[in-house]
Amino acid sequence: MHKLAVAIALSSLAGVSYAAPETFVIDTTHTAPRFEYSHFGYSRQVHRFDKTSGRVVMDRQAKTGSVDVTIDAKSVNTGYALFNEHIQSEDFFDTARHPTITFKSTKVEFKGDAPASVTGDLTIKGVTRPVTLAVTSFHAMPHPMLKRDAIGANATAQIKRSDFNMGKYAPNVSDEVTLSIALEAVKE
Repeated sequence: MHKLAVAIALSSLAGVSYAAPETFVIDTTHTAPRFEYSHFGYSRQVHRFDKTSGRVVMDRQAKTGSVDVTIDAKSVNTGYALFNEHIQSEDFFDTARHPTITFKSTKVEFKGDAPASVTGDLTIKGVTRPVTLAVTSFHAMPHPMLKRDAIGANATAQIKRSDFNMGKYAPNVSDEVTLSIALEAVKE
C-alpha cells in the first residue's frame, strides 16, 4: 500500500510545471530606441537608432528579470544625413571612439505579472549612469506569425545629456532628454 501511495504522489508531481526564466531575443525590426529634446524652444525633436540588439530574461512567476541592450550609435537617424554625421562627432556621441550605447539592468520591478520599471546602468560615450525606465506598456503572447512566445514593451526615462559629456549648446538645446524605447522580443 505504501508503494502505491508513493507512486500516486510522484505521478501527481509529474504534471506540475515549475516556472523558469525565459530568454527573449530582441527583434531588431520592431525595436526602436528614440530620444527627444527641445530645440531652442521651437519644437521637440525626435530621433531614433536603427540598429539594436540584446536579450530580455524574465520569470514572471518569480517576478524577476534582466535586460541587456546594445545600440549601434552609428545607426542614429535624424532624417538628415549631414545632421547624423554632426551628432556622431566628439561633441555628442563620439561614435569613432564609442560606437555603442548599452543598458544593463540591475533590477526589474513587477506590478502583478508585468514589469513596471527597469533600473540599470546606461553607458553613453564611455560614461555609465544609473537610469530607471518606466514601463508604460507590456504584452506577452504567442506571436501570431512566428508561432513562438513573444513579448513587447514600451518604456521611457529622463536623462541629462551633460551627465554623459554631451552638453554642447545647452541650455538652448535642452540638457534634458526623454529616452523611449519600443521593444519586441521573441523567445529563444
